[in-house]
Amino acid sequence: LFFHVASCFYSLCKLKAATHGLLLHDGNKDDAYVEVPGMPVRVEVTKDSWSSSYTTPEWEAFVEDARDGMRTADGAVLNTFLGLEGQFVKCFEAALGKPVWALGPFFLNNRDEDAVATRGDKDKPSAVDQDAVTAWLDAMDESAVTYVSFGSLVRMPPEQLYEVGHGLVDSGKPFVWVVKESETASPEAREWLQALEARTAGRGLVVRGWVSQLAILSHRAIGGFVTHCGWNSLLESVAHGVPVVTWPHFGDQFLNEQLVVEVLGVGVPVRGAAGPVVPVVREHIERAVSELMGGGAVAQERRRKCKEFGERAHTAVAKGGSSHENLTQLVHSFVRSGSTEQQTTQDRNC
Repeated sequence: LFFHVASCFYSLCKLKAATHGLLLHDGNKDDAYVEVPGMPVRVEVTKDSWSSSYTTPEWEAFVEDARDGMRTADGAVLNTFLGLEGQFVKCFEAALGKPVWALGPFFLNNRDEDAVATRGDKDKPSAVDQDAVTAWLDAMDESAVTYVSFGSLVRMPPEQLYEVGHGLVDSGKPFVWVVKESETASPEAREWLQALEARTAGRGLVVRGWVSQLAILSHRAIGGFVTHCGWNSLLESVAHGVPVVTWPHFGDQFLNEQLVVEVLGVGVPVRGAAGPVVPVVREHIERAVSELMGGGAVAQERRRKCKEFGERAHTAVAKGGSSHENLTQLVHSFVRSGSTEQQTTQDRNC
């Protein structure tokens, strides 16, 4: 089996691009939009956004090995669900010519609430007091708070931190902002964050270090999420019915942004109509957060769609749901032989 860690939308785009030699023609400018052929919806990309992925020789060798594995595998497994990416799963399966099993969202299969709330690096020295964060959220109105986090790999230089902070303050919306310890290494950055906290006391919470993203996203006070568009983060947000502000940085994140903004309709791009290489400044943050958390018919419809996708996510992993049924079929497809009694036992276990 071949496991794609990204969205099916991204995986399908990459496969179509490789098949058609897309973005390899010298006549295409780096900022020129090129349509990806064979997609069920219109998708346009640029060399700038596509080449934002890793480009080292070692990475290219790994990608080629992965493609060989995909060609020889009996099928592919995806961390998604049909109620979110059904049309892309169907197209991906046809393009591969082999079964594709959508089994996600994976994290919803963990029924242990304590384990979910502490998932990740809770024992690291950088882990924060989750109870204190929860207590702060408990005092806020429902769906009033914007959660801001950029995953484990993105590192903000001080000048970018300042733009994010000013944008959040200028939006006038309550926020929880997760800042990595490595981003506050300089005395100037630490001093600036302390001043920001004093300025926004009661309305803004700056968290330094590791925090349980699932515990925050599942809280009733969270109404939006400013994210780097990593697939795990997007799945977790959508499954909790929380719409997003999208700020991709590299790799699959730019196409994930297209999926949630243009196809699913549950996101607001931080850069608006600007290209992927345009620097993000405070005005971008203020506008996007205000648009996501504001009122009006468009914002309400965005929240409605996201809530519906969240309900679909939980239905998918429940008994009889699409992901649950796909997992059962996947297990059965690898059962070569066995008695009726053995098969019945496997059915119960699934």
